[in-house]
Amino acid sequence: MERAVLFHGPGRPLEVARFPAPDLRGAEILVRVTCCTLCGSDLHTHAGRRPVETPTVLGHEVVGRVEAFGPDALHYDFHGVDLAVGDRVSWSVAASCGVCFFCKNQLPQKCATLFKYGHQPFDGAHPFAGGLADLVTLRPGSAVFWVPDRLSDHVAASANCATATAAAVLRAGGEVAGRSVLIFGAGMLGLTACAMARVAGAASIIVSDPNGGRRERARAFGATAVSSAAELTAVVAEVTQGRGADVSLELAGVSDTVKAGLTLTRVGALILAGTVLPTPSIALDPEWIVRRLLTIRGVHNYGPRDLGAALDFLSSTGEAFPFADLVQRTFTLDEVEQAFQYSHSNGGGRVAIVP
Repeated sequence: MERAVLFHGPGRPLEVARFPAPDLRGAEILVRVTCCTLCGSDLHTHAGRRPVETPTVLGHEVVGRVEAFGPDALHYDFHGVDLAVGDRVSWSVAASCGVCFFCKNQLPQKCATLFKYGHQPFDGAHPFAGGLADLVTLRPGSAVFWVPDRLSDHVAASANCATATAAAVLRAGGEVAGRSVLIFGAGMLGLTACAMARVAGAASIIVSDPNGGRRERARAFGATAVSSAAELTAVVAEVTQGRGADVSLELAGVSDTVKAGLTLTRVGALILAGTVLPTPSIALDPEWIVRRLLTIRGVHNYGPRDLGAALDFLSSTGEAFPFADLVQRTFTLDEVEQAFQYSHSNGGGRVAIVP
């Protein structure tokens, strides 16, 4: 029997339940989980800040090894690399149909029949749908990627959420080489975006976060300046010679930082990706947007090419940054309750669940 952790709602104990290994159908692929890291959205859900249907199996930052292929499954990954039983893989946070309006218009992450790992209502007939389990059954339409051995499980696990989302955010922001980048939030997503912007040649990278320790940690990921909210206007003015940031990335998910992004971004782009929870609305002056030629874009989830870019980054230039240090502790699947408690009490620091 194989384990899967059921989340029944905030304030209720997590249940480590047992189920038989599934019989694969069609193009499904069975993966044995080697590591799942707890993402900020997992913590929001567990704390009740992010509503989901329950019960559910949480966990979507996952890496594992191919256990078996369904009768119609492809034996190669998104890039055409051959796959065999035992190979280590990561996969897109969502499976898409490939034929609906959104899939045909390069938006598979908004598929009409989207299936999101770690977010689905529990289905007793198909229980292995999240990373907090011994196994995950990959649905048809999942973008699967072979993971090179040079990447540790702790680093590779976050690729299919934080790193891929950072890649999508920077793609939405456009060219950053030689430009000033302002990043709100120095969590996993912000630090990853910081490192990617540094590698992409940003002239300056300003990171704002209320936590002094997180701000200083951002310097190891390429930040050229760090600031609290109180000092940010002055810091941005000094770094950009009064022009304001060329590209601002809102990754903190707070109304005040969205407002600050609107104010501190000049002729450029403001990318919003942090506000994935119900958030108070803010006032928007249309003339202010028009006169500054400001582009505002939202990024939710990511496309398969972003996960490919994330893995390429982590296994090449990303090795210059201390990503492995971001996972603070490791727990077993049977210790998942303690893992959530530790992460909540340590400012959302990443923890790894190794079954």
